[in-house]
Amino acid sequence: MRISAKADYAVRAAVELAVNAGAAQVTAETLADSQAIPRKFLEAILSDLRRAGLVVSVRGSGGGYRLGPDPGQVTVADVIRAVDGPLVSVRDSRPPDLEYTGSAAPLLELWIALRASVRSVLDTVTLADLAAGALPEEVRLLAGPSQAWENP
Repeated sequence: MRISAKADYAVRAAVELAVNAGAAQVTAETLADSQAIPRKFLEAILSDLRRAGLVVSVRGSGGGYRLGPDPGQVTVADVIRAVDGPLVSVRDSRPPDLEYTGSAAPLLELWIALRASVRSVLDTVTLADLAAGALPEEVRLLAGPSQAWENP
C-alpha cells in the first residue's frame, strides 16, 4: 500500500487540529508551518476535509480551521478517504468490483484480505489517539517486531 503525500499531509494537519481541539481556530499558515506542509497544497487538503465534514472553517480576522467532530470520533481512515478516496483499490477499482479467472482467481480474495487488514489499523486509530501519542495496543503490537521496521 502506498500512502500519498496528500494523505500524509492531511493526517498530519488533522492531528495538529486535534491537538488544538477546544482552542481557537488554527490558521492554514500555522498548520503549514508547524507540519512543514506546502501552504497551497494544504489549502486544497483543508478544502477536501471541509467537504467531508471533518474540518470547519471560520472566516474573519480570528478565523482559521478546527475539527468538526470530536477527535475521538475521527479515524485516520476517515481522513485518508476524504482526500484520496477508497483505502485500497486495484487499477482504480474497489476489490469487490474486480473479477479474475483461472490461475489469477485467488487474487480477489487476497485484495479483499489486504483491504480488511488496512481497515483493521486505519479504522482503529483516531485523531485523539495520535494527538495523545498513544496508539491502540493492537496497532502497537503490529509495529513492535523489528521485521516491521525493515524494508525487504
